[in-house]
Amino acid sequence: MVRFKRILLKLSGESLAGAQGYGIDVAHLQSYAKQVKEAHDMGVQIAIVIGGGNIFRGLQGAGKGFDRVKGDQMGMLATVINSLGLSSALTAAGCPNQVLTAIRMEPIGELFTKWRAIEAMEQGKVVILSCGTGSPYFTTDTGSSLRGIEVEADVMLKGTRVDGIYTADPEKDPAAVKFDEITYDEVYQRGLKVMDLTAVTMCRDNGLPIYVFNMDVEGNLRRVLEGENIGTLVK
Repeated sequence: MVRFKRILLKLSGESLAGAQGYGIDVAHLQSYAKQVKEAHDMGVQIAIVIGGGNIFRGLQGAGKGFDRVKGDQMGMLATVINSLGLSSALTAAGCPNQVLTAIRMEPIGELFTKWRAIEAMEQGKVVILSCGTGSPYFTTDTGSSLRGIEVEADVMLKGTRVDGIYTADPEKDPAAVKFDEITYDEVYQRGLKVMDLTAVTMCRDNGLPIYVFNMDVEGNLRRVLEGENIGTLVK
């Protein structure tokens, strides 16, 4: 038995860069594809949103003189590059998948609608949802919340480089304590950097739980789906 029937998996673009710090690290990409296929083979319906920070971040670009709207549009295109890379890796691993885009750009991907995404998942495909929300000023975290709610996911699984949510940054504060479970309101009150506040608010208002875990440890996605307590649940 699996813990969730349908998931929205959020992956960070930065994690795809691996040790090189930029672009796509093939070993990381293949590891993610292997874990997603493993989850797919368990019978879980999977939608994926992946960021583009390994290539370009609109907000950082705005700080360097880029127009914010154009910078965010560049970031959306970065998510498309990552989505195509993940799609290719999944296909090579024998996992059926389909890329949907928030902005019309056939033949790269089909335009996203809730019904098309759900139909593809029910047909046994992993759907990769690119371009965030399709609008500037929104992060891919918010895009993940929106898509998770739209496709009626049971949970948003946020795959990161750390094994959950802590009282402080565990990489900077050795005294930081990990939460096994926390409420949306505690995230606000403690000022925790789980996701941007717009994303957290959308999840809270629509009853979408968030589970934060370390996706960089191979096999962790399967462990989460099997019910192991290896991360932090926000509800």
